[in-house]
Formats: sequence, C-alpha cells, structure tokens
Amino acid sequence: MITRRTIALSGLAASITGPAFAKPKRPIVIAHRGASGERPEHTLMAYELAIEQGADFIEPDLVPTKDGHLVARHENEIGGTTDVANRPEFAGRKATKTIDGEQVTGWFTEDFTLAELKTLRARERLPHLRPGSAKFDGRDAIPTFEEVVKLARAKGVGVYPEMKHPTYFSGLGLSLEPRLADALKRAGLNSRSAKVFVQCFEPEPLKAFGKLSKARRVMLVGQGPAPVDARSEAGVKAIAAFAEGLGPEWPLVLPVNDGALGAPTGLVGWAQAAGLQVHPWTVRAENHFLPKSLQRPGGPAAHGHAAALVKALYAAGVDGVFSDFPALAVAARP
Repeated sequence: MITRRTIALSGLAASITGPAFAKPKRPIVIAHRGASGERPEHTLMAYELAIEQGADFIEPDLVPTKDGHLVARHENEIGGTTDVANRPEFAGRKATKTIDGEQVTGWFTEDFTLAELKTLRARERLPHLRPGSAKFDGRDAIPTFEEVVKLARAKGVGVYPEMKHPTYFSGLGLSLEPRLADALKRAGLNSRSAKVFVQCFEPEPLKAFGKLSKARRVMLVGQGPAPVDARSEAGVKAIAAFAEGLGPEWPLVLPVNDGALGAPTGLVGWAQAAGLQVHPWTVRAENHFLPKSLQRPGGPAAHGHAAALVKALYAAGVDGVFSDFPALAVAARP
C-alpha cells in the first residue's frame, strides 16, 4: 500500500502552507470527496483513508447551514447521504425547492443549524454500486470545513474545496464566497503559495472570490452546456483571465468513441499554454462509470480497467486527476 510516508519520501508532503506546485514533477492526486469509492463520501473517515492512500489533496464540497457554517456535502439536499429521512423530529423539514433551475425534493442544509446537522449520520450515496462502503453507514457525522482543514493540516496534505450553488445561496443571504475566503484566511491559506485550490462551476462567483482571497481558483467544466466554453482555444484563454486552473470532465481530455478512449483533444495544450493547470474529473473504478472497452465482467458494480484511464490521462499531460479511488490514481502515476 502506498502511504503518506511514501509520498513524504518523494518530497510532496509539504506543509499545508508550504510551497505551491508551480509545475509538479508528477501529477497531483485529488481525493474526490475523500476515498469516496470505499467510504461514505465527505466524511472524516473517507478523507483519512484518502490520505493514507497517498492523496495530495482532499476535496470537500461546501454548502452552508442555516446559521452560516460551511459543511462538507456534495449537495445541500442531504436525503441521499444522511439518515435524515429516518429522523421523525425532522420530518417537517422536507421541502421542494428550485435550485439552479431544477426542482429538488428532500432535506436541505440551509434549513438546519450546525448543531442539528451534527446529530445526523452519513451514509453511502450509491449502495447498489458500493456495498463495501455502505457497511460504514452511520459511523460518521457531517464534518465542517474547519474540521477538514484541521485534518489536512495535521497530515500535511492540501485542501481543494468546491463552492456549490453559490448564486442560489447568495439569494438566501448565505453567500459562500466571503465565508470561504474568511475560513482560508483563518487557516493561513490566503496566498498563491498555499496548498489550496478553490473550484466552482460558475465563473462569476470565482471572479468575486478572487477579490476576497489570493487562493488559486479552478473553473470546472462538464461535457454539457457550460457558461464558459472549454472546447476551444479562445474559450480556454477566457478562463485563464480569472482562474489558475481548469477542471474539465475527463472526456473533454480523452473523448470516448464507440465505447473506446480516443486520442487526446487539444484542451491540455491550450490550457497549459495559457498558464492553467489541468485537473480532470472524476476517475471511478466501477464498470458503471467506465467506457465499454474498459469494463470487466461482473456487472455495473464490478471494477473495470480504471487504471488504464488514469494512465491515459497522465500520458495526455494533465497536472492532476480527481478520483474516488486515490490509491488507484497514486499507483498509476508515472
């Protein structure tokens, strides 16, 4: 097993406030929601396992509580990742809301105080694909961003927070940008050299955050319609005007043609020429998430040839990768 000691010997285990990776000798491994393929996502146990497996950064998605605290959840709707649906005292909090144009029904962090959220317990979001992770249901609470940073500081790894639905939360008077900027300042992470990246799918909040903090910013872009075009050199140059990194969905780097990985696009070259680091998301091991050519027998939950995907991304010249299975991404790294 690759451990933090292995990474330390390679010279990558700098202090959380140590030198930035201006151009890493090897791509960084970002633990997507922690080691979320093996433990319930966004829990301290998932982050701890990721660090043990050699991740360079741990990724907390951030949403606010009713009383303004930042907590680590992939979405503000928590019915699928906690036991809230089984808690009769919170039955009346169930609601339907429109978030970024989509109607969502469930329970939402902005309707709970931090103290109330801390009484809930996390559970696996995809138990049909990750039954091994589901065995850890109920063991951990929802962590605050401060708790995630404290763990990262203690273990010498970086943090890679994502601002989730910032425009929506600004409309509720729970703006993420100033809260995150203040949290990074308190943690000593308010600099270009700090071991932190701040990511978002929305460009305007990233621009606003840049006026509040010196931390590096990463623009996230999916395969579907996006507010900023990352499929052209001009679009990538536009992103470089307000961000230090680009986080593309991995098929934007390696397109899938007839179920097989195609030749790399020009995205990595354009981005790096514009001064951007490129950190594609998200490598997952299960057949369900892999192109047909990389799948193995055993159904959707069986693990396929995900290492081949990671190696192909590294060969395409990326500066880092997001993975639910950090050990896999570390082992495949050149």
